Amino acid sequence: MFNPSREQVRQFFIEAWQKYRQKQLVSPLENMAVQLIQQHPEYHELLEKPEAINQDYTVEKGQTNPFLHLSMHLAIQEQVSIDQPPGIKAAYERLAATLDPHEASHRIMEALGEVIWEAQRLNKPLDNERYLELIYRHTSI
Repeated sequence: MFNPSREQVRQFFIEAWQKYRQKQLVSPLENMAVQLIQQHPEYHELLEKPEAINQDYTVEKGQTNPFLHLSMHLAIQEQVSIDQPPGIKAAYERLAATLDPHEASHRIMEALGEVIWEAQRLNKPLDNERYLELIYRHTSI
Protein backbone atom coordinates (compact mmCIF):
# COMPACT_ATOMS: atom_id res chain seq x y z
CA MET A 1 0.00 0.00 0.00
CA PHE A 2 1.26 3.46 -0.89
CA ASN A 3 1.66 5.59 2.22
CA PRO A 4 3.46 8.83 1.34
CA SER A 5 4.93 11.10 3.98
CA ARG A 6 3.61 14.59 4.62
CA GLU A 7 6.54 16.02 2.66
CA GLN A 8 5.97 13.67 -0.30
CA VAL A 9 2.29 14.65 -0.55
CA ARG A 10 3.15 18.32 -0.41
CA GLN A 11 5.95 17.93 -2.94
CA PHE A 12 3.55 16.12 -5.29
CA PHE A 13 1.12 19.07 -5.34
CA ILE A 14 3.89 21.67 -5.62
CA GLU A 15 5.56 19.80 -8.50
CA ALA A 16 2.29 19.11 -10.33
CA TRP A 17 1.44 22.81 -10.21
CA GLN A 18 4.96 23.78 -11.27
CA LYS A 19 4.89 21.37 -14.24
CA TYR A 20 1.51 22.72 -15.30
CA ARG A 21 2.67 26.32 -15.10
CA GLN A 22 5.82 25.50 -17.09
CA LYS A 23 3.70 23.66 -19.69
CA GLN A 24 5.47 20.36 -19.00
CA LEU A 25 3.93 16.95 -19.42
CA VAL A 26 1.99 15.81 -16.33
CA SER A 27 0.90 12.32 -15.32
CA PRO A 28 -2.81 11.48 -15.10
CA LEU A 29 -2.69 11.82 -11.30
CA GLU A 30 -0.86 15.12 -11.55
CA ASN A 31 -3.49 16.28 -14.03
CA MET A 32 -6.22 15.48 -11.48
CA ALA A 33 -4.27 17.48 -8.90
CA VAL A 34 -3.86 20.42 -11.29
CA GLN A 35 -7.59 20.47 -12.00
CA LEU A 36 -8.28 20.63 -8.27
CA ILE A 37 -5.68 23.34 -7.76
CA GLN A 38 -7.28 25.37 -10.55
CA GLN A 39 -10.55 25.24 -8.59
CA HIS A 40 -8.72 26.72 -5.59
CA PRO A 41 -7.06 29.97 -6.70
CA GLU A 42 -6.48 30.83 -3.05
CA TYR A 43 -3.75 28.14 -3.04
CA HIS A 44 -1.92 29.17 -6.23
CA GLU A 45 0.55 31.58 -4.64
CA LEU A 46 1.29 29.18 -1.81
CA LEU A 47 2.03 26.30 -4.19
CA GLU A 48 4.59 28.46 -5.96
CA LYS A 49 6.67 28.72 -2.77
CA PRO A 50 8.96 25.75 -2.07
CA GLU A 51 9.02 26.61 1.65
CA ALA A 52 5.30 25.72 1.81
CA ILE A 53 6.41 22.12 2.17
CA ASN A 54 7.45 22.82 5.78
CA GLN A 55 4.71 25.22 6.85
CA ASP A 56 2.30 24.22 9.60
CA TYR A 57 -1.39 25.05 9.31
CA THR A 58 -3.39 25.21 12.52
CA VAL A 59 -7.06 25.53 13.24
CA GLU A 60 -6.16 27.71 16.21
CA LYS A 61 -4.78 30.29 13.77
CA GLY A 62 -7.88 29.93 11.58
CA GLN A 63 -5.91 28.22 8.83
CA THR A 64 -6.98 25.52 6.43
CA ASN A 65 -4.28 23.06 5.42
CA PRO A 66 -4.31 23.37 1.61
CA PHE A 67 -2.45 20.09 1.14
CA LEU A 68 -4.92 18.20 3.31
CA HIS A 69 -7.81 19.86 1.51
CA LEU A 70 -6.47 18.93 -1.93
CA SER A 71 -5.63 15.40 -0.75
CA MET A 72 -9.16 14.92 0.51
CA HIS A 73 -10.49 16.08 -2.87
CA LEU A 74 -8.31 13.45 -4.59
CA ALA A 75 -9.45 10.75 -2.16
CA ILE A 76 -13.11 11.61 -2.74
CA GLN A 77 -12.64 11.56 -6.53
CA GLU A 78 -11.12 8.09 -6.24
CA GLN A 79 -13.88 6.88 -3.91
CA VAL A 80 -16.59 8.13 -6.27
CA SER A 81 -14.86 6.68 -9.35
CA ILE A 82 -14.79 3.17 -7.85
CA ASP A 83 -17.94 3.55 -5.71
CA GLN A 84 -16.07 2.68 -2.53
CA PRO A 85 -17.58 2.64 -0.01
CA PRO A 86 -20.55 1.32 -1.98
CA GLY A 87 -23.17 4.03 -2.35
CA ILE A 88 -20.83 7.02 -2.36
CA LYS A 89 -21.12 7.45 -6.13
CA ALA A 90 -24.93 7.67 -5.98
CA ALA A 91 -24.73 10.07 -3.02
CA TYR A 92 -22.25 12.27 -4.88
CA GLU A 93 -24.41 12.28 -8.01
CA ARG A 94 -27.45 13.23 -5.94
CA LEU A 95 -25.53 16.12 -4.35
CA ALA A 96 -24.07 17.20 -7.69
CA ALA A 97 -27.57 17.32 -9.19
CA THR A 98 -28.52 20.14 -6.81
CA LEU A 99 -25.12 21.72 -6.11
CA ASP A 100 -22.06 22.63 -8.06
CA PRO A 101 -19.94 19.43 -8.32
CA HIS A 102 -17.12 21.14 -6.41
CA GLU A 103 -19.51 22.08 -3.60
CA ALA A 104 -20.83 18.50 -3.62
CA SER A 105 -17.27 17.30 -3.00
CA HIS A 106 -16.93 19.81 -0.16
CA ARG A 107 -20.08 18.40 1.47
CA ILE A 108 -18.63 14.90 1.26
CA MET A 109 -15.35 16.26 2.59
CA GLU A 110 -17.13 17.47 5.72
CA ALA A 111 -18.38 13.93 6.32
CA LEU A 112 -14.95 12.44 5.59
CA GLY A 113 -13.28 14.85 7.99
CA GLU A 114 -15.75 13.95 10.72
CA VAL A 115 -15.30 10.18 10.37
CA ILE A 116 -11.52 10.54 10.23
CA TRP A 117 -11.62 12.64 13.41
CA GLU A 118 -13.89 10.08 15.11
CA ALA A 119 -11.64 7.18 14.07
CA GLN A 120 -8.57 8.94 15.42
CA ARG A 121 -10.28 9.99 18.63
CA LEU A 122 -11.63 6.49 19.30
CA ASN A 123 -8.53 4.74 17.92
CA LYS A 124 -10.74 2.66 15.63
CA PRO A 125 -10.89 2.01 11.89
CA LEU A 126 -12.82 4.41 9.69
CA ASP A 127 -16.56 3.66 9.95
CA ASN A 128 -17.86 3.47 6.36
CA GLU A 129 -21.48 3.18 7.49
CA ARG A 130 -21.16 6.37 9.53
CA TYR A 131 -19.41 8.06 6.62
CA LEU A 132 -22.27 7.25 4.24
CA GLU A 133 -24.83 8.24 6.88
CA LEU A 134 -23.22 11.68 7.16
CA ILE A 135 -23.06 12.04 3.38
CA TYR A 136 -26.72 11.03 2.96
CA ARG A 137 -27.66 13.61 5.55
CA HIS A 138 -26.31 16.23 3.13
CA THR A 139 -28.24 14.79 0.18
CA SER A 140 -31.56 15.77 1.71
CA ILE A 141 -30.90 19.49 1.17
